[in-house]
Amino acid sequence: MLEHGGNLSAAVAQYKIPLENWLDLSTGINPCHYPIPEIPAHLWRNLPNDDDGLILAAVQYYGCQALLPTSGSQAALQTLPKLRSACKVAMLNPMYQEHAHAWQRYGHQVVRFSDLNDADVINSADVVLVCNPNNPTGKQFAPQNLLQLHATLAKRGGWLIVDEAFMDATPEYSIAKHTHVDGLFVLRSLGKFFGLAGARVGFLLAAPAQLQQIKEELGPWTIAGASRHIAMRALQDCAWQQNTRVTLANNSQRLASLLTQYGLKPAGGTALFQYIATEAANHIHSQLAQQGVWVRKFTEQPALRFGLPDDNRWQQLEQALQNL
Repeated sequence: MLEHGGNLSAAVAQYKIPLENWLDLSTGINPCHYPIPEIPAHLWRNLPNDDDGLILAAVQYYGCQALLPTSGSQAALQTLPKLRSACKVAMLNPMYQEHAHAWQRYGHQVVRFSDLNDADVINSADVVLVCNPNNPTGKQFAPQNLLQLHATLAKRGGWLIVDEAFMDATPEYSIAKHTHVDGLFVLRSLGKFFGLAGARVGFLLAAPAQLQQIKEELGPWTIAGASRHIAMRALQDCAWQQNTRVTLANNSQRLASLLTQYGLKPAGGTALFQYIATEAANHIHSQLAQQGVWVRKFTEQPALRFGLPDDNRWQQLEQALQNL
């Protein structure tokens, strides 16, 4: 089993602290989710309707020409490896582990690189995959550098896949508007910025012919009607999006300052989390957990990731940091 944030049941079992007493900072999900509108009754009775306006709303929000709704970005990342025969796939390291797991499952060779300047690894690969901004380090890549990489890969029939799960707070770095060309794929999701991980709404942005291949693999009704309804309104609510970008940026800076104050200066981060590389990750994680604060721990490269607290839970985090 791969490690993920949000696994509070394991924390409850290990530390014997009731679920309601935990401050869960392990996921990087916006703690102030998009407000859920009233769900019309017919959406529970009828099959989901592909002509309900969701695709148009998403195309306008992302600024792309074509996309495919999926059950979170997870469904798309698990399907993409099926579209190529066994090949070499270069992935950023560290990075969200599900990508490597999905490609290895279908017989592909996964190799790692730490930066786009790692030419030896990238030039030998058929597929290159990055998270932008990266999860968990927060490292961000300039659009022009990614587009140059795609052009190089495309000359030899290669692909570039960019997971933009944490991009919504900085849309100016997105390459979504370029995804009409062959061999360029972008994954997006409403789970992080909109705080709607439970709705399981994601999108794959790519050239129409390649989207059709994915659609045939996934089959009909990939997203429930109620989730489509919520997602469409979230994507159309420009005022909420603009206000949320400001709020998240301020809260992320507040988190970075708080962590630095208590000796945990972040090595990177985004609007939704801060990343601390430290050899003491296990010890700090355990001390925080004993106080009911659950953060994401990474073991391969010792580090911690802190998400944002709810507005009324900052004091609980600060108290736990004081006690380290």
